[in-house]
Parts: sequence; C-alpha cells; structure tokens
Amino acid sequence: MTLVIGADEAGYGPNLGPLVVAVTAWDLAQEPREAAAALDAAVAAAVDAAAGTRAAPSWADSKLVHRGGAGFGALERGALVALAVARGTVPEAWTPLVTAADVLGCGQRDPPEAAAREALRLPIGSDAAADVETSAAAVRAALVARGVRGVSIGLAIVDPGAFNAQLDAGLNKSDVLSKATLDLVARAVRPAEPAVICCDRHGGRKRYAPLLVRHFGSPLVQVDEETATRSAYTLPDIDVRIEFRVRAEAAAPVAVASVAAKYVRELAMRAFNEHWGRLAPGLRPTAGYPEDAARWRSDATAAVGAAGVPWDEIWRRA
Repeated sequence: MTLVIGADEAGYGPNLGPLVVAVTAWDLAQEPREAAAALDAAVAAAVDAAAGTRAAPSWADSKLVHRGGAGFGALERGALVALAVARGTVPEAWTPLVTAADVLGCGQRDPPEAAAREALRLPIGSDAAADVETSAAAVRAALVARGVRGVSIGLAIVDPGAFNAQLDAGLNKSDVLSKATLDLVARAVRPAEPAVICCDRHGGRKRYAPLLVRHFGSPLVQVDEETATRSAYTLPDIDVRIEFRVRAEAAAPVAVASVAAKYVRELAMRAFNEHWGRLAPGLRPTAGYPEDAARWRSDATAAVGAAGVPWDEIWRRA
C-alpha cells in the first residue's frame, strides 16, 4: 500500500477573502515508485467512466476549469464529486461541505461574513445532488477497479484575521502558505505506510528542508533536487517522498486539490459579497484580487466603519 497525496491552494494572491489549501490523499495497492503514475491513470479512467453522467467531473488545474462565471458549474461539479467520492454523501450547505473534509483549524475568529457562509445552500448551480451522486458512484467504482482503496480530502481555510496574525508573529506570505499546506500533509501521512507527495510550489520558495524537519519531526531530510522548477526530498526514516514543483496541477491528486480549494474559495467570496452587499446596497462584488480589492476597499470604507469591523479582519496585508 502507498499513500499518494496532492496539495494546492486558492487565494494566495488576493487581499480579500481566505487563503484556502486543499490536500487529497489516495490509498493505492501499488509500490511507491509506481503509485503516482498508477493514480494518474486511475483518475483518468474514472473521469472517462463518469463521462456519460450529467455531473461528470472536470479534474484539472482549477484556473482552466473555472474560466469566469460560466466555469463555476464545472468547478462545482468537480469539487462536489470529489467530496462525494471521499465521504459518500454530497454536502448540501457550507457546514457539511467543510465538515465533509478534514478541516484544519487556524486559530481564528469567525470572519464578518460567517453567517452568510452558513446560509449557503449547495449546489449553487443547476445540477441536482442526485446527478453528483451518480457521477461519484461511477468514479468510485472505476477507482476501486484500478486499485485505489480510499480517498480523503483535507482543507485549511485561513481567513484574513488569522493570516495577518501569522504575519505579526514573524511569518511572511510564503510561510503562511507552507505552514497550512504542510500541517495538512503531515496530518494525512500515516505511520508505517509509505507516502508519495506532490505540492504546487509555494510562491518563489525553492528550499523546503527545514520546514519538512519541523512539520514531520523527521531528523533526516535528504535533498534530491532543488532547481528553478522542482524541489524534491526523501525522508527515509518515515518512508516519505515529497516534491514541490511548478505546474504541479498536471498530477491528478494536485488537480483535484486545486478544484476543491478553488470551489471553497469561490463560495467564501460569494458569502463575502452577499454580506457586505446587504450592508452597503449597490456595492459592486469583488473577487478580492489586488486592483479590484483596492476599489472595493474605497467603496466599502463607510460600511466597514459603520459595522465596527477592524480592517485586519477583512484585508490581508500581504
């Protein structure tokens, strides 16, 4: 048995809304050297098996799946099918969505839009839950036939208050991403089971060995490669191989993590815009990225002041 793990984020660049990290973990019958390729083939076969269903998943880089408003349906189908495969049920609201995954607590207060998140009902699009369940059943059967014996999904939702608190504690933006990712990955690894891990690169960071020592408690980290596009390591005492690479979404477990993270981030921004839109009628919604976030901050200044919410609970400083 080998555990294959993929990790990706959504919301690393914005000033508004959370940073969301997702980790997918897949149990395979193959040996470690064959497991990653075997999983890619199994996921491709599973997507093909579900192609005839109305909720067939698109599992790829979420930036490709979600192209503007028209792509939200594809993103939602991909995320909900993945969660249904992992947990056997389709989440119908925000709370079961985040509890259907293994959510990492980040020591934060609820954001101002917490009630709007709780009010979300899923799916947002027109696809019925039954269609997602049908697709998930086809995917699950195809994965089992290819030797995939289990799937789990973990999430870290780092809202601005927690993000800024970590900056105040001395971390930088890349550190916050690395901490959330490696906390999730380390929690997914199981004793006495070899693991092969692929993560999208964390900003421009090239060297991860000290972080791996800290998060995995492993005294020995062997550096296999540290280049402009790939950083790879072996932790021989716990039988873990881990790499951080550019365009890691080409690997199936990272692609599914990318879709899950982006979906949760998009839902969080929907709730964000609904909350502040109620407090300031006519306030245009935002995706939270820097140029438009600056516009939103200017337009929302009076509403935020009237609500008595500190900007550090809304605006990520880096």
